[in-house]
Amino acid sequence: MPASAAVKPAASRTKELSEPEALLERYRVARERRSVWESHWQDCYDHALPNGQPFRGGGTAGERRVDRLFDGTAPDAVEQLAASLLSELTPPWSRWFGFQPGPALVGAERDRIAPLLDRAAGIVQAHFDRSNFAVEVHQAFLDLVTVGTASLLMEESAPGAPSSLRFTAVPLAEAVLEEGPDGRLDATFRRSEATLAQILQRFPGAELPGELRRRAADEPDSRFPVVEAVLPDGTAYRWGVVLDSGLAEPSWLAQGRFAQSPFVNFRWLKAPGETYGRSPVMKALPDIKTANKVVELVLKNASIAVTGIWQAEDDGVLNPATIRLVPGTIIPKAVGSAGLTPLANPGRFDVSQLVLDDLRGRIRHALLVDRLGPVESARMTATEVLERSVEMARLLGATYGRLQAELMTPLLLRAAAILRRRGEIPDITVDGRLVELQHRSPLAQAQAQRDVQAALRWLDSVRALGPEAETAVDAAATARWLGEAFGVPAKLMRAEPVAAPAAPVSNGPVSSGVMPGVALSNARLSNAELSNAELSND
Repeated sequence: MPASAAVKPAASRTKELSEPEALLERYRVARERRSVWESHWQDCYDHALPNGQPFRGGGTAGERRVDRLFDGTAPDAVEQLAASLLSELTPPWSRWFGFQPGPALVGAERDRIAPLLDRAAGIVQAHFDRSNFAVEVHQAFLDLVTVGTASLLMEESAPGAPSSLRFTAVPLAEAVLEEGPDGRLDATFRRSEATLAQILQRFPGAELPGELRRRAADEPDSRFPVVEAVLPDGTAYRWGVVLDSGLAEPSWLAQGRFAQSPFVNFRWLKAPGETYGRSPVMKALPDIKTANKVVELVLKNASIAVTGIWQAEDDGVLNPATIRLVPGTIIPKAVGSAGLTPLANPGRFDVSQLVLDDLRGRIRHALLVDRLGPVESARMTATEVLERSVEMARLLGATYGRLQAELMTPLLLRAAAILRRRGEIPDITVDGRLVELQHRSPLAQAQAQRDVQAALRWLDSVRALGPEAETAVDAAATARWLGEAFGVPAKLMRAEPVAAPAAPVSNGPVSSGVMPGVALSNARLSNAELSNAELSND
């Protein structure tokens, strides 16, 4: 539970969602629409991410799930692609975003605000670094690469925790999603199971049916289904948790509101008319299955080649139905023929290896391992490094655009809102007009590097034209633009000269709650509303 508000039982609150039965019915309808995807997702998990939570039954923690897997090319490629996404989009302990003055601020006002925004971005980044974000987002990237859709739960930590943010990669087997009119996955249902002790710890004031308490007293390890829903409601989100134990009528455990959805749902790519995303593993699944079968047959052929299938004399009657073609089998033959002789092996290892090499190459190509893999040469020139970055930006351009809109932007906006409400950063609104969100991930910097190269070539051309042409260059503005393109902190760049000295600006939170020189939007929820809105899911 967050420090911002205590979770109140549904009986003592005005119902902000519909009746529990209506919410469960909407959940069942959404899950029925999702059911057509489950067999496809399970195939992808079985062949590319065998440790993922299965859709057919809950599974058991620690059980072996690789009995059907003979070729490890796809699982290895999935891990490499997920690691590449982590390092190229949200690298741990590296600044992958920033705040900068928006287009509504110009001149001296822009230069006065820039250092304050840079400091606020550093505080947000520090909270990400101290949290479990890198661990959980990597697991979410594994799901994204495997089945094309992932869900990341972002909650507010309790006071005293090292970070104000806490993350959980929600398995797709638990999440049921709906797409809104704007094309975003903004409606989320999550079904999980919890013991009575866990329910009481999370919802201490909830009214629980007597049947459930009696069952828990007889069977302390009994787990009861809990359905959690976050649904859009105008500019905010409604939150409700329903106990669907089956022992009594469905009942509310808690209700509330969020300013931003705590569930960040994102996709690799999507087909028109579909809600859930499609993944590179889905594209390569025929090759993955074929390679898996080829390896299985090659192993069987190898075992026969090692132990052999033999023929021996027998004076009895031969029954073909009793013959088993497995390694070490002895097949009886007519009396008087040659002694124990091996049966010729019809398989050819060389042809099988050629087929397998071709399949593995196509799998690595589909999962971008051959183009996003580790650097082969330790001595790459600056041009080679730039071209490699350009190649990554070209390959992941469309996917990066979707991840920027569905993952990174909502993630950072919610983090800024949580830390602003807790008073750890100034009262700023990242609205794209007064304050802009700047993406500084290595993949975003690759495009910036191309812009910088173009600007430097222009400067070289202008310098070659002589002193008269150089007068067209604003050296100070060019230096500031290069600093922004390279992600240089604002405090290292000198501000533009102004007619009169500006009043100093404090780098801490402003007592009035409004940053000097910035007229904050009136459309934002007030701090009082936010204090009643942010409810934890833990």
